[in-house]
Amino acid sequence: MFGKGKKLVIVLLSVMSLSLVLAACGGNKENNGNTNNVATESASPAATETAAAATEQKLTDGLGHEVTIPANPQRIIASYLEDYLVALGVKPVAQWSVPNGIQDYLQSGLKDIPTISYDLPYEAVTSFTPDLLILGANSTVDGGKYDQYAKIAPTFVLGDEVNNDWRKALLKIGEVLQKKDQAQKVLDDYEAKAADAKAKLQAAIPDQSVAAIWLVANKFYVVSDKLSSGAVLYNDLGLKVPNVVKEISASGTGSWNEISLEKLADLDADHLILINSDKATGSEALKDPIWQSIPAVKNGHVYEYEGTSSWLYYGPVASSQMIDNVLKDIAK
Repeated sequence: MFGKGKKLVIVLLSVMSLSLVLAACGGNKENNGNTNNVATESASPAATETAAAATEQKLTDGLGHEVTIPANPQRIIASYLEDYLVALGVKPVAQWSVPNGIQDYLQSGLKDIPTISYDLPYEAVTSFTPDLLILGANSTVDGGKYDQYAKIAPTFVLGDEVNNDWRKALLKIGEVLQKKDQAQKVLDDYEAKAADAKAKLQAAIPDQSVAAIWLVANKFYVVSDKLSSGAVLYNDLGLKVPNVVKEISASGTGSWNEISLEKLADLDADHLILINSDKATGSEALKDPIWQSIPAVKNGHVYEYEGTSSWLYYGPVASSQMIDNVLKDIAK
């Protein structure tokens, strides 16, 4: 999903302690219920691997555990990996949450699914009587947690290498759920969609640059040029990376790295995608003269999305929605 999923959770939680800004009203309408989502459409046809053909299997996870995967798991918990489940047409028994939010952009596929805390307390996990746990990063099972989870249900950990690359994660989860053909189709459809969008963008805005900026708790963050939605913009869509984004990405360690207003003044982007998590509290930072002086802002080339949009996440569904957004906003 998110290239550095755990880092975003940390940012979200730290932000939560300052303000409940991520609880801003309503989701982005272009994202929630997007009917053009290639990943969701790919999950609609019946999978090649039918339920009748599924059998119990033994797989080695990213941490070296041999895990016996049930033939047709019906009560799956895959916290913060729900993007992949939605893409594959699978409904978990519980969905990831933090105290101030859920993954709103997935709710067309997760409607009415109860929530479970991001840190997966043992008692909460047990209460859902899962028959399979799929976990992402190594850190999710630090401190002996794996043994505790494995007592509740078969537990498969993707591991950092797979978890940090949504394509690998999609295919691995497809293998675990015996939906390999379906996962490959989702990926192939996405790659075709991205290639088509890339060609349209090259024709519409040749040699123009784009940056994604996140405003939250009166601070600005810029997306990495290699992670999260930055990977979609610059790798999948081939858009030009602004020099300031390159500079901050080189020294930053997260998917989103803080950028000062003064540095924003030097942002040489032709177009700005603004993820505004401060909308409910007035977006005061956007009234600053420095922000107003940025060329893309003065030229009216700012495209605003709420903090509940897919731009803060990463995966086949999120990435497909981002492509739709870019085409709508920029390739006019």
